[in-house]
Amino acid sequence: KASEFGRVIQLSKIFPGLVFPCFGVHPLQGFEKAPHSVRIQDLETALPLFQMYRDDIAAVGEIGFNFTPWCVSTIQECEEQLLVFVKQLELSSELDLPVNVYSRSAAKVTITTMKGQGTYEQPKPTRIVIYFAGRPSVAEDGLQAEYYFSFLPAVGTSHQRAKLIKQIPLEWICLETDSPALGPVKHVMRNEPQNLILLCEYIAKVKGISAEIVAEVTTKIYLCLFPKLKIK
Repeated sequence: KASEFGRVIQLSKIFPGLVFPCFGVHPLQGFEKAPHSVRIQDLETALPLFQMYRDDIAAVGEIGFNFTPWCVSTIQECEEQLLVFVKQLELSSELDLPVNVYSRSAAKVTITTMKGQGTYEQPKPTRIVIYFAGRPSVAEDGLQAEYYFSFLPAVGTSHQRAKLIKQIPLEWICLETDSPALGPVKHVMRNEPQNLILLCEYIAKVKGISAEIVAEVTTKIYLCLFPKLKIK
């Protein structure tokens, strides 16, 4: 949410070269109290901050859709998520920043919406990485649009994710922790960056290649996707 943007920038100043801030209005808001679907006013509050910190942020994200029933119960809520998402895609093009996309129970509409951002009035973001949990056929549409797909350490608990990992070429795969939750052990909520090693090994096993190759290729992908990253 917008009130956290300043704290993120502060952390990046305290840990330069280690913390790279991203800004994005998530489809879920109000986690501390009662979670609710994002509203237009949530975005309006954040928009000036994108401009204020445009030279500091490495990407726009995490943005996207969450259409799970406990989150969205009306058509209006779905439409507001769509408006907030599209506006931030347009903003990423204006700022020339990559986009980190979140999609839950909305895989097809997420891919369709992003592919629709190619008109003159709505410039298409050039670098998109998406956390994806949809069907392989929908993932194929994303690959054709040259989107990158991100996986979590928790993939080892899902046969469906293994099928996706097999389908998607390594050159289009990214790794993330989604810390602090969704770790590699089911029902254990705590998650840490070191679990990327386990994810790397799992992807290597599924694809029948070495973990060193997975680490090398995915690192190069991130440095290409997020040019503001400078790893020392």
